[in-house]
Amino acid sequence: MIVAPTPAALPELLYLHDPLCGWCYGMSPVINRVQTEFAGRVDVSVLCGGMAVGARATPIAETWGYTKNALLDVEKATGVQFGPAFKALAEEVRYVYDSEPPCRAIVAFRQLTHDPARAVAFAHAVQTALFRDGRDLNRAVTYEALLAEFGVDAADFQRCFVAPETARATQQEFAAVARIGVRGFPTSVLRLGGQGYVLARGYQPYEPLRQGLEQLLREAKV
Repeated sequence: MIVAPTPAALPELLYLHDPLCGWCYGMSPVINRVQTEFAGRVDVSVLCGGMAVGARATPIAETWGYTKNALLDVEKATGVQFGPAFKALAEEVRYVYDSEPPCRAIVAFRQLTHDPARAVAFAHAVQTALFRDGRDLNRAVTYEALLAEFGVDAADFQRCFVAPETARATQQEFAAVARIGVRGFPTSVLRLGGQGYVLARGYQPYEPLRQGLEQLLREAKV
């Protein structure tokens, strides 16, 4: 009997982000384009960093004076737009900017689908729900409204979202990202075998990212 060889694992682009990070919202279309144009050459995965958790989870109104000006820089540099609904949500005194619920939603989605590529798209949908549509990411119902597009059952998602093991997995993901040495979001890292190479710290347009990725792939003869 002839046994077909096991396909070699592709290089993996790790997109280290946080759902509440405005610069990550601007970077996500770049990552989506990489995923499309490097299909079959590079796998893309998204990991959540937990930018605003624990004591750092505070009402967004407390920093909105600074944040609303910073968003103008993001829009100018990346071309994304922050919707009026998000700005109205941000000005509500009670809305708490907490990374844990949206990160846990992304972890739950990944556990249900076992599909890192679709998790990248779902992570962008979560950010769009906040930054364009002004949806409350602290409520599970916000994510349930996104699931039909991905063919995920809302009841299955709800069970996974509230499960203690999903909360633990989310905390483990925060710790894993911290061990990588990430100091800010977004960060893009190419994993080749047992080595990791930082492609970008912070936002980077598509063309420079593509060039850096191509160079690393050439050097690795991939």
